[in-house]
Amino acid sequence: MKGKVYLVGAGPGGIGLITVRGLELLRSAKTVVHDALIDPDILKECKGAELIDAGKRGGNHKMTQEEINETLVRLASEGKDVVRLKGGDPFLFGRGAEEVAELRKAGIEVHVVPGVSSSISVPELAGIPLTHRDNASYVTIATGHERADRSEDKVDWRKLAKTDGTIVILMGMSNAERISFELMEGGMKRDTPAAAVVNERGRYRTEVSTLSELASMIKIKEMKAPGIILIGDVVTQRSVLGDLY
Repeated sequence: MKGKVYLVGAGPGGIGLITVRGLELLRSAKTVVHDALIDPDILKECKGAELIDAGKRGGNHKMTQEEINETLVRLASEGKDVVRLKGGDPFLFGRGAEEVAELRKAGIEVHVVPGVSSSISVPELAGIPLTHRDNASYVTIATGHERADRSEDKVDWRKLAKTDGTIVILMGMSNAERISFELMEGGMKRDTPAAAVVNERGRYRTEVSTLSELASMIKIKEMKAPGIILIGDVVTQRSVLGDLY
């Protein structure tokens, strides 16, 4: 008899930000396949479970995506119920849909437990609301890191430069210079407010700049991934709201 696989979103950080259902599954799990950036306090809840590190961080991958897919299928095919623990939300730039598709193909029962996405929660914690009736009525969430085998970006930054909403860029810290250049070439003002928020050993650090100075600020302040880039007038709200961690 085949086991079941649960794709669980761990949320943006500490144990207090994972869902109740996600925590219940972790506490009863026998096997957990987890990402690299899961808070250690969350993993401590997996008492007695086999922990399999499938993390990807920078250029260091414990497993390729294909190997992760194969591992999930193999474990479930052996009759094990598996929790696939993913940072943030399983589907938002998390490749969760790819994993579900492979499991479905193998005839494995699979369920998803949504997580609080870092794209929304991390800016909130940094005192930057993604929408505000004085600053922005809509949000665009984009990846700053395309897949390696793609010859050109699917994100048209110059077209996106026309927006007067908020731009949230995940996985874009190392590409900040090129992204900023493309946005300015597309007509976005050089003094458009911008910010970067990075996770440093479980604590967030936020630095504010302008679009033209964003890349140099990231370099000077030695801000390293994982991080989120925010561009738009809502960044000015941080001076009013401050840190909300």
